[in-house]
Amino acid sequence: MSNTATPTTHLPHDTTAKAAFGFWVYLMTDLVLFATLFATYAVLRNNTASGPAGKDIFDMPYVLVETMLLLTSSFVAGLAMLAVYKKQKNLVLALLVVTFLLGAGFLGMELYEFNHLVQEGHSWRISAFLSAFFTLVGTHGLHILSGLTWLAVLMGQVIRKGITMHTTRRLMLFSLFWHFLDIVWIFIFTIVYLMGVA
Repeated sequence: MSNTATPTTHLPHDTTAKAAFGFWVYLMTDLVLFATLFATYAVLRNNTASGPAGKDIFDMPYVLVETMLLLTSSFVAGLAMLAVYKKQKNLVLALLVVTFLLGAGFLGMELYEFNHLVQEGHSWRISAFLSAFFTLVGTHGLHILSGLTWLAVLMGQVIRKGITMHTTRRLMLFSLFWHFLDIVWIFIFTIVYLMGVA
């Protein structure tokens, strides 16, 4: 009987470990995607076709506000995970809502920036530099949109089911994803924006 009890006892841990491993594999493939986009951008960043360069179009105070929104959202997501481990459902939900609002604010600012650039005549069709810029930053934005959708679903699950083993695991995986996007943005901020205006 002890032989049948042991696998059942360890099943939740094994399932969580497998899910975490599988998600890390996904993040590594995403890292390869972003590495490829960064490499492409690095090659094309000076190919402006006599059009504007980064220093001509980037509004650094605006981008700094974007960056602070995303970094703060990542910090709040970390606080939410601490509340998850303490089983504080209401606090978890409040922090997840704040994370969502900050992330949505970041995405809204990014979309406004894209629209502004296009309206000014600086679309992705103008030069290789702008094509690489829109592709890299836009791909990150699509990941943010996916994360916000995922977060909205998770909030619904926490409201309905509370802090369970399953919701805790899903929130942990979301937290990994959100922090990953934060790290990618720091590289975008440094390589695309800071180096672009230097």
